Amino acid sequence: MSNKAAYKIICEQGRVPLFLQPWWLEAVCAEWDVVIAKKGDRVAGVWPYAIDKKIGVSILRNPKLTPYLGPAVFFPADIKESNADSFEHETISELIKQLPEAKVWHLAIQPGIKQAGIFKHSQLQATVQQTFLLDLDATEEVLLSNIKDTARRNIRQAEKEITISNDPANLKDLYNFQKNTLENKGTFFAYSLADMQRLMDACIANRSAALWVAKAGDVIQAIVWHVWDKDRSYYLMGGQNHETNGYKAMTALLWHVIKDAKQKGHTTFDFEGSMDEGVERFFRNFGARRDLYLVLQRNDSMLWKLKKLVRK
Repeated sequence: MSNKAAYKIICEQGRVPLFLQPWWLEAVCAEWDVVIAKKGDRVAGVWPYAIDKKIGVSILRNPKLTPYLGPAVFFPADIKESNADSFEHETISELIKQLPEAKVWHLAIQPGIKQAGIFKHSQLQATVQQTFLLDLDATEEVLLSNIKDTARRNIRQAEKEITISNDPANLKDLYNFQKNTLENKGTFFAYSLADMQRLMDACIANRSAALWVAKAGDVIQAIVWHVWDKDRSYYLMGGQNHETNGYKAMTALLWHVIKDAKQKGHTTFDFEGSMDEGVERFFRNFGARRDLYLVLQRNDSMLWKLKKLVRK
């Protein structure tokens, strides 16, 4: 049995994070594979990866529309807390040995994995980015009270003015909102509407997404693409109508998504935070805790270095 075939069985039987699911990878990658670490007969961890080659250069990086990739470690249910770090260290060390050789790395891995020493030993530079995680154990009333006063007022005002519905047919509107925002910032637009539609179709087929649309009358104010696995909800993407004042609607939309995530029984809402100062300030309004995740980088290809210089 191939690793991919074994991995699909592992995912059917266990709690593998959303962005590591085979159906997600098939929607965002032209080709992918996985390495598997075992302790005896038990699967200790997995590391799916996209197979990418550009101008003859092998690359390990996140596929389009995939904020996190990297390893997932499956701890034994009876493991002592004092042994957990060693178990994770050994598992990730074994996984990284099995990965194919790649001249270029730019891989953002999931929050919670902090084994920076392993990656340094593997000649990888580990930098950090930030996200914001909201614990959903509290009651809805407590979650609302933890939101900043101005944001709560925006939510109350917006709820009188807008309607919110799940309508994946509005994906093209989200694409246009995103394109407008990124082009205005001079940011490279890395995906197409077709990329988004292919992923949305896969998410809907696997009951793992909603496209929440806020309207005032018949006019779209803002849209949020909400995705989830068995344990965690994610803000994958959002956009505001630049012809309206969609800020209040976006605030109300995110509160709606947080409530939906809690109703689904999820433990955490991941805002997939940003290094953009304005976006960071907006996410802080919701009382989430800041968390860091590692980005693994390496560039041993002179050809790729030249390509990046030309792009600049």
